[in-house]
Amino acid sequence: MPKAIWNDEVIAESDDTVVVEGRLYFPRESLREDVLAPSDTHTICPWKGKASYYTLTSNGHTTTDAVWFYPEPKPDAGVVRDRVAFWKDVRTED
Repeated sequence: MPKAIWNDEVIAESDDTVVVEGRLYFPRESLREDVLAPSDTHTICPWKGKASYYTLTSNGHTTTDAVWFYPEPKPDAGVVRDRVAFWKDVRTED
């Protein structure tokens, strides 16, 4: 089963992932709430739209803006709706 691992902890796990631009996108509900902190960061993707971010924090470790999602993806990017992706020191395995 695909997983996202951060700080030696599984923070998301699901059989329902999609790959977009080489990144695994997990269903939002598969992401552990207890490791998330809101972020004010936003970026723009020309074809997916405006991305929002979460910071990960657990057991004294923090990784700023390691999780991103598209709250209102553009029509051609509907596959990422209600999904999250990871970067920085989050490892994904499929």
